Amino acid sequence: MDLKRVLASAPRRHDVGKPRPLLTPWGEGLDPASVRAEHPRPQFARERFTLLNGWWDYAIMPMGARRTLTPPDSFDGRILVPFSPEALLSGVGRTLQPDEILWYVRRVTVDALRPSERCLLHFEAVDFACACCVNGQVVGTHEGGYLPFSFDITDALTRGAASREAGEAGALAGAYGCQAVVALCVWDPSDTGTQLRGKQTLDPGGIWYSAQSGIWQPVWLEVVPERRIEALALHPDLRAEQLVLDVDANDGEGLVRVYVATPEGSPVASAAVLAREGTALCADDPSALSSAPDSVGQGSRGRRVRVTVPIPELRPWSPDDPYLYTVTVRFGADVVHSYTAFRTVEVRCDEAGVPRFFLNGQPLLLRGVLDQGYWSDGLMTAPADEALVHDIAAMKEAGFNMLRKHLKVEADRWYYHCDRLGMLVWQDMVSGGGPLSSWETSYKPTLFRQSWGSYRDDTPAHQEKLGAVDGRYQHQWTEACRETVAHLRNHPSVVTWVLFNEAWGQFDALVAAEMVHDLDPTRPLDSVSGWYDQHGGDFLSVHNYFRPLEVYRDDPRKLQGYAAEKGGRAFALSEFGGAVYRVEGHSTFAESYGYDIFDDLPSWREAVRAQLETATALEGAGLSCFVYTQLSDVEEEVNGLLTYDRRVNKLKEDSYGDDFSG
Repeated sequence: MDLKRVLASAPRRHDVGKPRPLLTPWGEGLDPASVRAEHPRPQFARERFTLLNGWWDYAIMPMGARRTLTPPDSFDGRILVPFSPEALLSGVGRTLQPDEILWYVRRVTVDALRPSERCLLHFEAVDFACACCVNGQVVGTHEGGYLPFSFDITDALTRGAASREAGEAGALAGAYGCQAVVALCVWDPSDTGTQLRGKQTLDPGGIWYSAQSGIWQPVWLEVVPERRIEALALHPDLRAEQLVLDVDANDGEGLVRVYVATPEGSPVASAAVLAREGTALCADDPSALSSAPDSVGQGSRGRRVRVTVPIPELRPWSPDDPYLYTVTVRFGADVVHSYTAFRTVEVRCDEAGVPRFFLNGQPLLLRGVLDQGYWSDGLMTAPADEALVHDIAAMKEAGFNMLRKHLKVEADRWYYHCDRLGMLVWQDMVSGGGPLSSWETSYKPTLFRQSWGSYRDDTPAHQEKLGAVDGRYQHQWTEACRETVAHLRNHPSVVTWVLFNEAWGQFDALVAAEMVHDLDPTRPLDSVSGWYDQHGGDFLSVHNYFRPLEVYRDDPRKLQGYAAEKGGRAFALSEFGGAVYRVEGHSTFAESYGYDIFDDLPSWREAVRAQLETATALEGAGLSCFVYTQLSDVEEEVNGLLTYDRRVNKLKEDSYGDDFSG
């Protein structure tokens, strides 16, 4: 064990000081009139949509100041959506406190609606709990800070129009378009609560980052047919050379047509099925909806139709050839555009009997990077779509083929770019829970490796020390886990689910692993990343920052659940590295946090490359995956391959140009 690194990693309470304003290149050139203007969901896209990103009025007030859902009469100023008030790009620069509420208000123009059309208001993510009003009418509430949701606001639009003008003309105003006032009220307890929050904290420092709140992903309106497709689940089958689709229609009668084409638009195959031949679904029967968890979208009255489309001369997807087929689904007047790809992922034994990760039937060493998804000017919100592409492309150019999205569900367009660029993704579930025992979750597993496989997570006493004893938190985590799998499972780039990280909020990992395996048997999963393995899932997954890198042997006699049926798990070094180099002028804070601090860039590069070479050489000993920490600097944790503002790639020799001085 490297005791020097252990001591350097010890948490320390200190005043990090005032953050230095640090703009990314995209933030510096940001146009508020066209911020994040792309369609937010490329896998479920219709033609008629309107982005509501841009300037909104906002007000922050004490929670007790207003007991009804009535927007304030005056405002504190303007906020640039979709950036949270804590982010530099929002124009606010203020942290929402747990005893405060945040109001957003904007007047929007709604397209003209025909009698057979509805208007949906989409929020890609709001942290944490919110209530939405349109024209003074409550249209819905939502809890959960990382997943998209929507409200049907059609009735509020037409009633609002009728209330402003008397008579028949007012009642029909919705058919000709109108102005609508959209108001959103938000509350976020941050780390004073037990809700899912990832690495957010009101007292940032070290590996814990600034809290954020409110709207932090795009907001948009969508005009849809009243009789429409509600959800689309894609099941590409490489072995059978066919695409199977589950299409949820909110009205059970009609023909569902599917068209598959090349990326250039040349027809490949098509099929059609009558909706009345599908499986009936009803919102009043929750068991009917939950019995088919593969759907992506909101369940409603209607019918699930399964369509099978044979694909001739099928072209597999891989990081070297990320080939995407376009998919168009029609139901009545509704047209949804999507895409898919054909590949297989699994963990099984190679010819020598060593469990490994397989892609399209071939063993593949996953060379990954830990991706926190934080930005110096947007916090958890990327300043532009091009910024999302930049990170993926930079890591691919550096020789990595996988990104571990850490304790965060990213914007859907990030997964789209991974799909089209050929970057594999390990997807973490978002962590939460109550206060952690530092001894149980940090010091003990760091000092005593033998504790990693012998600490149960299914007893109340242990769950309390892991911050997971709150029953409300357990329920919220379980539901969010199910929804995350449903939300992201159509993306071919996502190849592994990661359930718990370093015991933060960990509970009943074996139960969770079986649940996720039943929800999605097409992907392997890492049930416990770091330590406190419960002997389930597909990987023996460890974090190693303080010991010589090596492959640890799994004991097949201890395996539980479906892992026992398989008879073996692959070994993953799911975090390692963390070498620190602070680039002057490109850091938020004056101080640096990390395990191994370097004073000059050449020495840092040499150390990073040596660690990557050592990890790669372990493939012969049975290593299936490694994840280097980390993609970018975040606040005072400056162990990234890129700086926090993304202006310097520390690995590239010419990143500084003539300005490099070490």
